[in-house]
This record gives sequence, structure tokens and C-alpha cells, in this order.
Amino acid sequence: MLSNILKNFSILKKFLFINFIFFLIISIFTTVYIYSIQPSLIKDKSANHYKIIDNTVNHIQRLNISFIQEEIRKFLISTKFLFQTIDRVIIYDKAFNSISDTDALDLDPRSFSRNFEIFETDISNSGSDISTEQSKDLKDKSSFLKNKLNEYLISENFENPFTFTHEINDQFLLVSVKNILVDQKKVGYIAVIEESNDIKFAFIERKNFVLRTAAIIALVILIFSFVLNRYFLKPIKNLVHYTEIIKDKSKEDTNIDIYKNRKDELGTLSKSMDEMTNELQRRINNAENFSRDLVHEIRNPLASLKSASEIISETDSKEQKSKLIKIVSHDVERIERLITDYSQMLKDEAAISSEKMIILNLKNILTSVVDDFNNIYNTKRGISVKLSANGSGNYKILGIENRIEQIIANLLDNSVSFSDDNKKINILLNSDSDGYVKVNVIDEGRGFKELDTKKIFKRFYSNRPDKFGEHSGLGLNIVKNLVELHNGTIIAKNNKDKGANVEIIFPSADSKVD
Repeated sequence: MLSNILKNFSILKKFLFINFIFFLIISIFTTVYIYSIQPSLIKDKSANHYKIIDNTVNHIQRLNISFIQEEIRKFLISTKFLFQTIDRVIIYDKAFNSISDTDALDLDPRSFSRNFEIFETDISNSGSDISTEQSKDLKDKSSFLKNKLNEYLISENFENPFTFTHEINDQFLLVSVKNILVDQKKVGYIAVIEESNDIKFAFIERKNFVLRTAAIIALVILIFSFVLNRYFLKPIKNLVHYTEIIKDKSKEDTNIDIYKNRKDELGTLSKSMDEMTNELQRRINNAENFSRDLVHEIRNPLASLKSASEIISETDSKEQKSKLIKIVSHDVERIERLITDYSQMLKDEAAISSEKMIILNLKNILTSVVDDFNNIYNTKRGISVKLSANGSGNYKILGIENRIEQIIANLLDNSVSFSDDNKKINILLNSDSDGYVKVNVIDEGRGFKELDTKKIFKRFYSNRPDKFGEHSGLGLNIVKNLVELHNGTIIAKNNKDKGANVEIIFPSADSKVD
């Protein structure tokens, strides 16, 4: 039930509701505790009363005191030490007629802790020192005591020890009554009365403390709720709104930038969400551009295929058919290469996001790739690849090993395509004191005919060699993307004499250059 209620609440409402429940539970237990304090203190004091009463009865029995007014009066005077903690003692006979009252005795006030006004007194004979207010107080107390004793006579607790309280004129009175047995015979009753304002004060003090504490806790919860909503929940709500804007492709402005400058986890989350969104948007744009460019590139060989297939069915010339079949084969290879490279490029794009960069020795990677190409093309076409390393000897970079191999292999494959048989391809590896590692791939081919060599890195752009179907125009674009992934730059230019020179610049792993 509670979970269903909370399910539809916001975080702030859940926080306030849960705090309210805990606050309510604590309040209930605290209230029970507060209202158990007074009975506990009364019980402790009444136990002391009963002890005093028992001691008094024991003295009456031991001294064989007759239960008449004069002897009881003398007894009270002689045993005043028994009542040093009590304000007043009244002894009654079996009919609850007062036999003696400590307040009615002519005793030294120091014999008792305090001297209460006489409960049962003749107000008219009390003297001129008693004011009208005091007279009313005495009447109230006398009336209260008589009423309580009458209630005691008809109650189920009659004949058992009985304690009751009364509050009058800011005085908290505690009265205990117990019967007096002499030789197992009931001869009367004894009542002890004590002003117990300390019980009242203890109750009020704890009650006020709890109320103050509750008010402070409520204030802290409200302040914390405001801070929670202002600095945490509201930003989270805006981040959720930001994701909804992205999902709905809305043109609505977002205010996520104000949270990106925060130094806490929300700032980090805002940056991550913004970077993730930009990365996803970039991939979506790339996928859309790739698809659009792929469709454009496939249209040309498809048109050629269609035209060639129509002519083949209409011509009888073997020579003409042979040429058309070569065209068809060439276009099929072109389409197959486009689809294969496009598929591989999408796989690489997805795989790169999960791969981690480590410190690599670029010289070792180049040596491995060069050996592989020499084993293939030196025997096949007489093309040799030579690696030369110069500089400080520190060729360590931060990267993904198989992606670095892919970069070098694509560049060598491109150089081989534009090189004649028995030519050389040189790879120069150099590290400088500026914190960079440079790789130059230099061939003896035809070079770049473009004045602006940046074009060659565009998708599906190809300065096509003779074997056009073997290349999709994606190789150099893939190389550029992988180089930039490693925070590097790539530059293409022509040699002074002949051939092309492609230079890649990687930050050194030991460099402080971003």
C-alpha cells in the first residue's frame, strides 16, 4: 500500500513523506515517554510515603499508642523525625474523623521541610493575617481532600494503599493514604501530603525540551528539503527535461550549460550527458551521411551495370560482350567493396567506443606491419617497404594497438595501389623534444593531383588507380577518423620529385600536450 502511494511521488515528496512518517512515529514514542515520566516519579515518591507510613505504624504498635487524640498528638510530636521529608501528616480514625494533624500542632517549623496551610481549619478563627485569597485556598484544599477521601471510601481500592494528586495555585500535591493495623485490627488511617512541584517541573521541562527538539528537527527537515530541491532535485529534473528534448528532437533551448560548471557529481553528470548526446548526435549524423553517400556511390556502378546488361543482350559481337562483361565484373567488385568497407567502418565505429587506450611503442607496431607488407608485395610485385627511425628514440604513444596497425596498413595499401612494380615505400619514424611522434609514409607513385589535398580524406573521394574496383574511397577517411581518435593530425602532400608523402603526428605518451 505504502509502496503504491510512493510510486507516483516525486523524490522531494517521497523524502518529505518518509520523514513525516518517521517524525510521526518518533513523536508517538516520545509522547508515550513524556507521559510515562510523571507516573514513574509519582510511583517513586508514593513508595517513600508508604515506607514512612509503615515506619509510623510500627512505632505506634511498638509504643502501644492508644488511638485517641491526645496520645496521637504526643506521638506525632515525639516522632517528628519520621516526617522530615513530608509536608503534612494527618491521622484518622476508622470513620475518617481527623484525630491529629501536624499542621494543627504547635511544632517548630524546622521539624518539617515545609509548613502547609491547614486543610481542615476554621477560617473564621484563622486570624487577621490570613487574606481573602489564602482563605479561599484553604477552603479549596480542605474541600479537595474531603472529596478524595470520600471517593476512596467507595472505591475498589478501599482498604489498600492509595495515592492521588491535586494541583492548586501552582502547587502540585501528592497524597498517600493507607490503613493502620494494630494487632491485625484496623484502627484508623494515615495520610501523608507532600508538595511535589519537582514532578511537575520535570514533566514540563522534558515536554518543553521535546517540543523544542521537534521544532528544530522540523526546521532542519524543511531547510534540508529546500536545499535538496534547489541544488539537487531541480537540476536532476532539468536533466530529465533535457533528455526529453533530445528524444523528441525539439527545438526548445536547454539550460544544461549552467550545471556543467558545477564541481560536484551533478556537474560531472551534466558534462557526461552533454558529451554523450553530442557523440550520439555525431554518430547519427555520420550514419545518415554514410548512408546518403553510399547510396550516391552505388548509383554510378548500378547505372553502369544496367546499361551494360542491356547492351549484352542486344549485341552479337564477342569482343563487345567481353568488354561489357569486364565492365559488369568491375562494377560488381566496386559495389561489393563499397558494402564491405561501409559495413566494416560501422563495426569499427561501434568497437572503438568500448576499446581502451594503452601506452604503445609505435616502432614495434610499424616493424610488424612493414614485415607483413614486405612478405606479400615484395614477392608479388617487387615492392619493398623500408622503416627508418630517428630522433630521441622515445616512440611511445597512447593508443589502441589494432587501430594503429589499421592506420599504417591503410596508408601502405593506398601507397601500393598507386605504385608501380619494383618501387620503394619509405616509412620515417621520428620523435622530437616537443612531445610529438611523427610518421611519414612516402611512396614513388603518381602523387596527388588535387591542389587541396584535404579533399582526399573525404568519404568516397578517390583519386582512383587503374584497378578502380579494389577501392571504395573510404580508406583515407577511416585513417583520418582513427588518427583524430588518437588526438593526432594527418597531412597529405606531394614529394618534390615524385610520389606522395602522408604525415601523421601523434602526441607522445610522456607529453603534457593535450
